[in-house]
Amino acid sequence: MNDDLSWMLDSALEIPGALHAVLISADGLLMARTQDFGKDDADRVAAAMSGVQSLSRSLAFFCEDATQKWRQTLVEFDGGWVFLISAGEGAYLGVSASPEVDMADITFRMQQLVGQLGKALTTPPRENLGVRS
Repeated sequence: MNDDLSWMLDSALEIPGALHAVLISADGLLMARTQDFGKDDADRVAAAMSGVQSLSRSLAFFCEDATQKWRQTLVEFDGGWVFLISAGEGAYLGVSASPEVDMADITFRMQQLVGQLGKALTTPPRENLGVRS
């Protein structure tokens, strides 16, 4: 898990009603989680969300064009929502929220977060700065 990204995910919880957030890989591995969410639960969520994304992606043909790219999945429960969106190549961002969450606010915040995460995930770490070979 990348603790360096946890603080970024925590920013999603600034939206009233947002509960937890996870960043997962396409193969269902946990990449990062909000600090208040236990690792065991986050691992379970990561595996399940990978399956949800895969099932959702397979429904593109239902919209008359099987080549359409999957963007997001929304699941509603009696007690809240689960939002799942693409977070770049091979990564997904999942956020859970209470029924009262403003859906426009949470999805906007998630898109902002994806932009920040994309930069963090694609920027290679700097090593040996100032050292000449």
